[in-house]
Amino acid sequence: MRINFKYLAAIVALLWSTTGQGQEFEKYFSDSTLRVDYILSGNVKSQSIAIDGMSRMPGWYGKRQNLTSYPVHGAATIDMRLASSGELIYSHTFSTLFQEWLDLDDAHLAPKAFECVELLPMPRDSVVITVNLYNHRQQVTSTIEHKVYPTDPTIVHKGEDKNVPKYVVLNEPARNDKVINIAFVAEGYTQEQMDDYLADCKKGVEGIFGYEPYKHLRDRFRVIAVLTPSQDCGPSIPSEGVWHKTAMGSSFDTFGMARYLTTLRIKQMHDAIAGTPYEHVIVMVNTDRYGGGGIYNTLNLLMTKHKLFIEVLVHEFGHSFAGLADEYAYEGEEPNDFPLDVEPWSPNITTLIDFGNKWSDLMPSGKTIISTSDEKNYDTETIGLYEGAGCVLKGVYRPTPNCMMKTLKIPTFCPVCTRSIENVINYYTK
Repeated sequence: MRINFKYLAAIVALLWSTTGQGQEFEKYFSDSTLRVDYILSGNVKSQSIAIDGMSRMPGWYGKRQNLTSYPVHGAATIDMRLASSGELIYSHTFSTLFQEWLDLDDAHLAPKAFECVELLPMPRDSVVITVNLYNHRQQVTSTIEHKVYPTDPTIVHKGEDKNVPKYVVLNEPARNDKVINIAFVAEGYTQEQMDDYLADCKKGVEGIFGYEPYKHLRDRFRVIAVLTPSQDCGPSIPSEGVWHKTAMGSSFDTFGMARYLTTLRIKQMHDAIAGTPYEHVIVMVNTDRYGGGGIYNTLNLLMTKHKLFIEVLVHEFGHSFAGLADEYAYEGEEPNDFPLDVEPWSPNITTLIDFGNKWSDLMPSGKTIISTSDEKNYDTETIGLYEGAGCVLKGVYRPTPNCMMKTLKIPTFCPVCTRSIENVINYYTK
């Protein structure tokens, strides 16, 4: 028999790399989750981060490869280092409602506090965790460094008993070792409405996987629907004096914006689903009132009874999963102090400061396009530089005249957003 040594070497290298990735994770971490609760507080003058508690949950449902890198920078970073040597063993990025609030006029007044929950793999040895919050100039505005001992008796155990909520698996991955775990969560559905909730979740799953690149990479995802009934039907609407008791404490009128549907009860949300297999959370809100919100690596909320349910779900998941920015801009909704001399971290908008790391490789050869397009131009393929993006009218550019991240009338992502989403999926699973 003739041996193809080149082929054999390639197989050995592949086996070594995939096995090595698993061994690297097992070297530093056990198969469980460390949940750290933080309180982010302050105003535009100063911000601070404080520990609000730690807990341990069975199973780890985040990444097991690329442990010290991340695909998108986000507005905050969290790093874990071995206390004994300082070796970096885990990194993750995210964004927060607190940082969104800092853009508002209200943040110039009295300080406010916001909850933040971070899920990390449980370390085998003592570690030092560092959290950094960044402003639009990508300068660190607040930081905290604290030590975690895995044997600390004050780490509360959650999700390990019969009180773990029931859930239904809606989509199974091809492999369990490289998978993205998403949990749909019921909000404003009563116990009697759980069948209705599950029907909405099934619509949502088919909706997400009806769009590329999710469609051809569907077997990389596990999606579950967690049964979390509420006492009252529908979310709160403060502007109308409607206050409901719900599983996730969601409400419209976030930051005074009628359509901004979200929740400030981040700990309550994670408590409600502790013990289930999840990393990314999509909160399904039982209302026909238009609204939603997506925050990168934090959560995604949206209405399920509106005719644009699927479109809003996919758009907001673009924010929460892939860190995509809005590609629209409206007069009167521009964020305060958005710097045009700094490159935004979102992959689908640019100020041209560091455009070489965005979509310049997809531009027509030897051609630069800087133009403004009208709202009715539904071209999603002509890649260039189109002014008006990230809620900023001038000086910020998007890749194409239109895209799912610009208007819900477009049933597809542009090539730049498609590539960005696929990069994140591959980061977790390839």
